[in-house]
Amino acid sequence: MDKTVVKSEPIGFDRHIFVSGEHTFGTDAVLLASFAKAKASDIAVDLGTGCGIIPFLMLRDGNLKSAVGVDIAPAAIELAEKTAKEENFDNFKGIVSDICEIKGKITFGDKTLVTCNPPYTAAGKGIKAANRARLTARQETACTLEDIVSASSKLLRTGGRLCMCLRPERLSELVCLMSRHNVEPKRLRLVAKSVGEAPWLFLIEGRRDGKIGLTVEPTLYIYENGELSEEMKRIYGPYKEAYL
Repeated sequence: MDKTVVKSEPIGFDRHIFVSGEHTFGTDAVLLASFAKAKASDIAVDLGTGCGIIPFLMLRDGNLKSAVGVDIAPAAIELAEKTAKEENFDNFKGIVSDICEIKGKITFGDKTLVTCNPPYTAAGKGIKAANRARLTARQETACTLEDIVSASSKLLRTGGRLCMCLRPERLSELVCLMSRHNVEPKRLRLVAKSVGEAPWLFLIEGRRDGKIGLTVEPTLYIYENGELSEEMKRIYGPYKEAYL
């Protein structure tokens, strides 16, 4: 899709989200939205929200008391606010900001849930992106992993949860950063394409000022016997059904 073309994409339950060639989403975002297990009482922030897919999936399901999507790209927030307006997600607000400069733009210490699908590689690593938006999404050019964890810790109240997804090679780095910023890792799940393959993603939840104790959940397999696994069918749920 041309980066300048905006289109409406169904996400289930007769809901739609606006995406573009620069600001779209993949399976990892859908997995993170499901893993976060949002509640109707959650006061949430999604860092690096892009088109807003993670909070909008939660809001679609009737979860979240309120949601703020933060992104450094004005075009991304324009898409998210267009979705919020046309889909009547009145409890969503978009903020254009560098994650390191959100103080004063959003209140600290009162959020119950922060989500983030961050850039997967450090600056200068991995595949070179074709444009600035893709580069920002893939590599830590606008912020570092520690910037994300530090901001999340400040946003969360005691007991609040940070949920993220990342490549397995960065697991130890993220766990150390979470502990350093008083977000104790509490729940971990690996994701593999199919049985016998190495995981390509992990999902992790940490709690602000939580006690030590990590639960490792069974590996999530995307495919079984060449078809979507039953669990993936449940996770996709109404999003998948919208295309049938």
